[in-house]
Amino acid sequence: MSSDPWGRVDETGTVYVRTADGEQVVGSWQAGSPDEALAYFERKYEGLVVEIGLLEKRVKTTDLSAKDAQTAVDHIRAQVDAHHAVGDLAALKVRLDKLVETVDARREERKVQRAKQSDEARHSKEALVVEAEELAQSDQWRAAGERLRSLVDTWKGLPRLDRKSDDELWHRFSHARSAFSKRRKAHFASLDAQREDARKTKEKLVAEAESLSASADWGPTAARYRELMADWKAAGRAQREHEDDLWNRFRGAQDVFFAARGSVFAERDAEQSENLKLKEELAEEAEKLVPVQDLKASRAAFRSINERWEAIGHVPRDARPKVEGRMHAVERALQESEETEWRRTNPEARARAEGLTGQLQAAVDKLQGQIEAARTAGNSSKADKLQRELDGRQALLDQALKGLQEFGG
Repeated sequence: MSSDPWGRVDETGTVYVRTADGEQVVGSWQAGSPDEALAYFERKYEGLVVEIGLLEKRVKTTDLSAKDAQTAVDHIRAQVDAHHAVGDLAALKVRLDKLVETVDARREERKVQRAKQSDEARHSKEALVVEAEELAQSDQWRAAGERLRSLVDTWKGLPRLDRKSDDELWHRFSHARSAFSKRRKAHFASLDAQREDARKTKEKLVAEAESLSASADWGPTAARYRELMADWKAAGRAQREHEDDLWNRFRGAQDVFFAARGSVFAERDAEQSENLKLKEELAEEAEKLVPVQDLKASRAAFRSINERWEAIGHVPRDARPKVEGRMHAVERALQESEETEWRRTNPEARARAEGLTGQLQAAVDKLQGQIEAARTAGNSSKADKLQRELDGRQALLDQALKGLQEFGG
């Protein structure tokens, strides 16, 4: 007969576990020694301990639903109540009871949260209705129309209320949109006369623009073109069949003038091209800092490069996004290196990684000892089974050690 503080095996191979209500039969073991029987059912107990620990972690750190959590608790409790393991079963029941309390509290929290969300949805929809009714009286046709469409999208994204409340609010909301649509339609019906006035005004603007296209008085003429453009925008749109032709003539006259002025500014363009060359050299110098080896030194070097960069004048507009993008890419790389360094030196994350590695190493060491004992006893079947379990634990340990290396440990 063999025993430990929580169980024993009698001469018939029957395994018992000790509980507050007395000994309970765990099972019958005929395949090996009493010590092996106890070890087997103790591993069953360890498995329950691990399973409860994982569930406690899921309940604490994830959004596991109360229903799923309760199902998992019931499943484990059934195993504990079946007395098919050797260990402190009462302690497991206490942990399960605490888990149930936590799950019940979570369920109540979510119930309160759903009620809060419903109340928030009601207030949100009421606010949408009020805003829609205000917009229904607006004369800002495009802005108000776009805003009303945005409100519809927002409405669709909100949870439904009870049917009566939802229908009443939607009726007001829909009525406001319809009222705005009718007013806008009436407004645009009156625009035909205004478009004819716009056509006449723009024909005059085109005539003046064409008369100025050959001017060499660069400053005043450019300023007058800006004024003509402002007048053009203020005139409103002409009929569709005239608008494009008038615009092409108006824009063409400006293009002739500004093309002539552009040739005079060739010297300035040459200077900007030289500035571009200097900035490209600085960008190349900055790119050599990546990949980042010494973060502090790289930061200092980048600041120096950036100061020289700021001292250089403008570059051609079409080249600006590319050359500035190169500098931004280096800056992002430095920022990512800073974030990586912070994560690597985070003591809390390192402590968790070390704790997990230690637990897995202890489990691997224990399994290796059990395998050696089984092989020494000539129990190849048990040794092979334990070896498969060891392989799984070893894989987890290797993964944990890899993660720990990220912290330099």
